Amino acid sequence: MKKHILISTLLFIFACSMPEVDKVYYNGNIWTGDSDNPFAEAIAVFQDRIIFVGNNENAMILAGDQTDKIDLKGAFVTPGLMDNHTHFMWGGFQIFSVNLREVSSKKEFQRRIKEFAQNLPDGAWMLNGNWDHELWGGELPDKSWIDDVIPNIPVHIGRLDGHMSLANQKAMDLANVNRQTSSPAGGIIIKDKDGNPTGVFKDEAMGLISRAEPPKTQGELDRAFQAAMDFALSIGVTQVHDMGSWEDLETYIRAKEDGWLKIRIKAFPWYTNWERILSRVETHGPGDDWLRWDGIKGMIDGSLGSRTGWMYDPYLDDPSTRGIITLEDTTMFKKILRETDRANIQHAVHAIGDRANDWILNQFAEIRQENGKRDRRPRIEHAQHLSKSAVNRFADEHIIPSMQPYHVFDDASWAHKRIDPDRLSRTYYFNTLLKSGANLTFGSDWTVAPLSPIKGIYAAITRHTRDGKNPDGWYPDERLNVEEVLQCYTINNAYAAFREDITGSISMGKYADFVVHSVDFLTVTPDEILNSKVMRTVVGGKDVYILDK
Repeated sequence: MKKHILISTLLFIFACSMPEVDKVYYNGNIWTGDSDNPFAEAIAVFQDRIIFVGNNENAMILAGDQTDKIDLKGAFVTPGLMDNHTHFMWGGFQIFSVNLREVSSKKEFQRRIKEFAQNLPDGAWMLNGNWDHELWGGELPDKSWIDDVIPNIPVHIGRLDGHMSLANQKAMDLANVNRQTSSPAGGIIIKDKDGNPTGVFKDEAMGLISRAEPPKTQGELDRAFQAAMDFALSIGVTQVHDMGSWEDLETYIRAKEDGWLKIRIKAFPWYTNWERILSRVETHGPGDDWLRWDGIKGMIDGSLGSRTGWMYDPYLDDPSTRGIITLEDTTMFKKILRETDRANIQHAVHAIGDRANDWILNQFAEIRQENGKRDRRPRIEHAQHLSKSAVNRFADEHIIPSMQPYHVFDDASWAHKRIDPDRLSRTYYFNTLLKSGANLTFGSDWTVAPLSPIKGIYAAITRHTRDGKNPDGWYPDERLNVEEVLQCYTINNAYAAFREDITGSISMGKYADFVVHSVDFLTVTPDEILNSKVMRTVVGGKDVYILDK
């Protein structure tokens, strides 16, 4: 009753004394994500805010002669979809780079890099790539795969998980890496039986090569960001939580100041920039509703695919290792976490292995005890393999599991080669975490996985795997229903960035960020969701993408 009176009063005020609304989107099938008002037909927008959500008749009361009236023709509408973990600038550069993601043989690998090299400018490096050795049986490539076809171009291309790369001899020469070069702390140089680098570098060792790459120009950075932003908006992503560099943040700041930022960003620069972040927050505040920088990203271990995720027990296919800690100095990292926490900087820390997850959970607990209780919302990025004791700690200790469902599709077809069934059973624990009360959030880890939230939604509700061997889902009890997954891509992500009061649902007073889809996710099959299209993306009341039919 109180809500009805409020709506009636608002309608009366707008109709009698306020300027007419700018836009009315009507005849929609709107899933609002607002538990108090879950479904609607129409949205009225004034400037960049939603001022009404309800039926067509009441929305039209607010319209005037100058109001833009958009007939949604029964289309399904959701709040703007958010991605909890991107490497957004990497994604932008990957758009213009060689694409090795679906390559399943050495022959195809070599064909693609040779073909791409023909259009590289003189002096340019071939970078990115996103290869996956599991697609051709698990054999690691070596520098000869490149040198046999393009020996004179420096090449440094990464595995799709971002924790392993392949360099050719030209790149290693430019980086002055040879048989005398030792593996750095937190990294591994793979060497052959004679002690020579094979070209494969893991985790922190990748930096030995990347330090020799030519610096990117401002024009190249802006071009990559524009490409990433346009692509994201075309697939319904209105907000990203970005795990990037200080240079990436400077690019976003420049775009905002120059007036071409069109997507909301919560930036988590790499933790070694912590003093810069503290200085910027002190000077400029934490940012605004378009761009915030009050976070840091850390990383405890590597990945399952590279056997560098930090585990309690050895890997099945390489019993000599339990993975690695990628931190160069754990003592310094602990200090940074405590110093930044005292300045209200949010933590987002990568942890894959069960031991890595326990380690950072314990650090968060100690920080609460040392610095006192408050609303921190620390995040564990990926939270991939959990120990039995870790499961309930997320909800009980108010720690956010920041997970990426498409990794199930990619990894579950070969994960059994790496770890035993007991550990596998606590992998990508979607349903268990959500039912425990944890604020489960979803995203992509782009470019490790596709940016498309539709593919992530499909993966979370089916838990299908790319080998087609799990038609009922890989550990099917961990599947979620469509509304639960949408919640993880919208309001839960908004909460994870301290933005739940302004984004995350189609509600009065929040920013007009929403997406129009070609199919009703709540009534169609998972395959139909997977094949759906984004018809329109709205951010801050502006139509930033409309499908060109």
